Amino acid sequence: MANKFWFVVGSQHLYGPEVLKEVAAHARTMADGFNADGSIPFEVVFKGVVTTPDEIKEVCVAANADGGCAGVITWMHTFSPSKMWIGGLTLLNKPYLHINTQFNRNLPFDTIDMDFMNTNQSAHGDREHGFITARLRMKRKVICGYWEDAAFRSRIGGWMRSAVGAMASRNLKVLRLGDNMRYVAVTEGDKVQAEKDLGWSVNTYGVGALVELVNQVTDAQVDAKVAEYTSRYEVKTDNMAAVKYQAKLEIALEQMLKSGGFSAYTDSFEDLYGLEQLPGLASQNLMGKGYGFGAEGDWKQAALQAVIGAMSEGLTKGYSFIEDYTYHFESGNEAVLGAHMLEISPAIAKEKPVIEVHPLGIGGKADPARLVFEGKEGDAILVTLVDMGGRFRMIAHDVKAISPMRKMPKLPVASVMWRPMPDMVTGNEAWIRSGGTHHSVISYDLTAEHMADFAEIMGIEFVHIGKNTTIEDLKMKLALGDIIWR
Repeated sequence: MANKFWFVVGSQHLYGPEVLKEVAAHARTMADGFNADGSIPFEVVFKGVVTTPDEIKEVCVAANADGGCAGVITWMHTFSPSKMWIGGLTLLNKPYLHINTQFNRNLPFDTIDMDFMNTNQSAHGDREHGFITARLRMKRKVICGYWEDAAFRSRIGGWMRSAVGAMASRNLKVLRLGDNMRYVAVTEGDKVQAEKDLGWSVNTYGVGALVELVNQVTDAQVDAKVAEYTSRYEVKTDNMAAVKYQAKLEIALEQMLKSGGFSAYTDSFEDLYGLEQLPGLASQNLMGKGYGFGAEGDWKQAALQAVIGAMSEGLTKGYSFIEDYTYHFESGNEAVLGAHMLEISPAIAKEKPVIEVHPLGIGGKADPARLVFEGKEGDAILVTLVDMGGRFRMIAHDVKAISPMRKMPKLPVASVMWRPMPDMVTGNEAWIRSGGTHHSVISYDLTAEHMADFAEIMGIEFVHIGKNTTIEDLKMKLALGDIIWR
């Protein structure tokens, strides 16, 4: 079902029917303009001008019931007394955006009169509406600007992506193959709290169920999957048996995911009973198709990657599961090398990935096939989700992805190198102080504002590390967070 956003405009009957017709005409023109603009990624549906408490309640209840409605956008063209909105807004459970704009860009100085003032009084009406949403403690986004401006529309489009992520989150199912890596803290978490706060249904299935499906894969299915691999990637291995086994793993994994309605999954190299290899190429190709993944049983990052995937619909720069692996501390040229044993998505590859087979060194299984490549350059964010006990904290860190200073011919994995903002020392200290995990999701398309909007919609704590971060300010924010979010 395609995601759509309802556009509801507030007014009242005080101004007469002719004014209401003008209000509706303005709103239709605005909706058409939004829908013709590529920076607005989802359809805006004008749902009319509401002028009474019953009309407002009716549209809010209808929005709740419509599975295709990903959020509600409101605008007070004229003055809409805010007590009319209480009944509807207290029932509304969809992401909510209040835009503060007006139909005309400039004042008609030579002709302006009280009729014009009474009709075009967003400055008045939006403040009334702002009060009631604040009084009701509503989780909402407020965007001010002229409705035809590119910056204004871009911010609306960004919020839409956050809202779509929230809708996807509330219907997300995560498949855990076995448990998480033993003794690791950050991959643990309260799955009941996750379903309550984020909508994630996270459940464990035995690895044996996957083994059964692997054993049922036919040679014809394997040949078709290998043909897919060779069309997408360069093959640099003589060990095609390892590649074919990864094909079996991917076919079986995708069958398991589709049959259970899962959008994300985890595995662990400590729980591979009955499997010949740890899924490497298989998981990478599935991530490239949009499935969320978390290594070592990290279900939080698997789900987060699926949410970021939903938010990134139509965008092309890419996102992936990633891990801070090792540092380059050359003075003035500091950087982090991010990688993982195997599982980085080809969606962030700078050039065509290469299929290679190498020993893994852990897990005690056969040498797995995997994709090897360098990640793209450019501005990006690292995002992680941590369980702080009774609440979740999302952390977003602005980074600059760069090319490695030198080639790494003996590193047989996919990797990305980045510079943390505002600098290596402050950025890493801030991440660690915030409780950031060694696993995260890197996105080249989304920004911290996208993630902050998502966190606000879901009602979870959000921490942003960027160019203006200082450790002293961060310490204060974290201390306040412990008071606010306890």
